[in-house]
Amino acid sequence: MSRTFFGTDGIRGTVGTPPITPDFMLRLGHAVGQVLRRDGERPTVLIGKDTRISGYMLESSLEAGFASAGVDVLLSGPLPTPGVAYLTRALRLDLGVVISASHNAFADNGVKFFSARGEKLPDEWETDVESELGRAPRWVDSARLGKARRLEDARGRYIEFCKSTVPHSLSLRGMKIVVDAAHGAAYHVAPDVFHELGAAVETIGCAPDGININDGVGATSPQALVRAVAEHRADYGIALDGDADRLQLVDAQGRLYNGDELLYVLAMDRSAQKRPVQGVVGTLMTNIAIEQALAQRGVRMVRAKVGDRYVLEELTARGWQLGGESSGHLLALDRHTTGDGIVSALQVLHAVRSAGTTLAALLDGVSLYPQTMINVRLRVGSDWQQNTALSQARHNAEKELGDGGRVLIRASGTEPVLRVMVEARDAAVGRRCAESMAAAAAAG
Repeated sequence: MSRTFFGTDGIRGTVGTPPITPDFMLRLGHAVGQVLRRDGERPTVLIGKDTRISGYMLESSLEAGFASAGVDVLLSGPLPTPGVAYLTRALRLDLGVVISASHNAFADNGVKFFSARGEKLPDEWETDVESELGRAPRWVDSARLGKARRLEDARGRYIEFCKSTVPHSLSLRGMKIVVDAAHGAAYHVAPDVFHELGAAVETIGCAPDGININDGVGATSPQALVRAVAEHRADYGIALDGDADRLQLVDAQGRLYNGDELLYVLAMDRSAQKRPVQGVVGTLMTNIAIEQALAQRGVRMVRAKVGDRYVLEELTARGWQLGGESSGHLLALDRHTTGDGIVSALQVLHAVRSAGTTLAALLDGVSLYPQTMINVRLRVGSDWQQNTALSQARHNAEKELGDGGRVLIRASGTEPVLRVMVEARDAAVGRRCAESMAAAAAAG
């Protein structure tokens, strides 16, 4: 059965447009509740959210849906996605639910789920939920309705967990850090984590009002952080996205480091600490320069489909611990079960402190291939895979690039767009090839 509602990262869309409506969320909560109750036990789920104004509406609808299926609910309020994953596991709950559209603008929202182990759930589970959505609801009687209560100490529990992922000996004293929480879920968490580890902390993007999430700040708009680092003469800047599961990092010179570079740093740090790294998992988007640099140091890299859930699946299958995406989703399974922007930042700062040098020095000799990414909005009903003009443009591009680059074309799992990416040693050649393919895709 193909999935109708679930994409690469849960269910996402524009608020007020199906499926991001209160009536669908009630049905979704009920359907998920029915799947959970197949084991015969009375389940308990945790619902967290980011700072979007629509989160209140969707939270209430999901809560009602779960209660109608006989499922108890804990409500954490605004909390980073990885915080929900952690608490689901730590409190021995049956499911974690996050209401968030991650890096999207405030007008969007969505829902994603975590297993009792704090991990993204497989496609098969999502297929079960969609099957249940197609059935008539089966309301429990009044005596078996689910109950809901607030988890008052969720924020404090998660702050302590983040700090526990680095050695007790790590001190950030003498380091000034700018924290940009994108006016999102980590606004009241991330600054405290770095402050309590000794850093002098300045903040931007930590004043949510319900509609300013990801608006000109955060991991998707890192230039705001670059300016703030310069203004405050800080050593580093840390940018998170709306639900704080991805990371971008800036140094004192204004250099921006993406997820590919930070993944390399984490792998090399573990090797330096005499903790051999068998291999790492990237994605189809991971810069080829990182793959080559890791290979030179005896570390194999394999590519998964785009999406941190697929990185996790590949890591689990191979028994490896490190993986990530260019966007800043990083997985360190010896530290957390899912991508966590705060935990990832702490791992990078630990690497810097342990080496007694700078982040730039740790990446000396690693030069990323320039990448050109063009998003082409797809026409309703169009099938880009049958576009002969696009196929010819791709053939021409790959012939011109030879072994000096690569082409990736894929449909987004979260937006109705086709992503055309070209990676090339020569940036001008890469852009020309990408524009040619994008034009063919748009005309198809």
